[in-house]
Amino acid sequence: MSEEAMRLELESLRRENSALKATSAKGLSMKVSEKGALSVYGLGRFPVTLYKEQWVKLLGMSADIGTFLQANDAQLKAKD
Repeated sequence: MSEEAMRLELESLRRENSALKATSAKGLSMKVSEKGALSVYGLGRFPVTLYKEQWVKLLGMSADIGTFLQANDAQLKAKD
């Protein structure tokens, strides 16, 4: 690989890296997976991926989840 080609590749990788860092700095992001599910990025190391009906079911339980979190606050750990 020539020096010029390596320089161009390095610049390309730096731009891609900057774009990825900017995306992660925004917080959460969403994407439709190849199989048609919704993936939410930014909660942890791996995306949370569920199909539409699973998201609807989970979002429908949001009040119950909130109540459970409050009731079990002492036992639950927070990630720093």
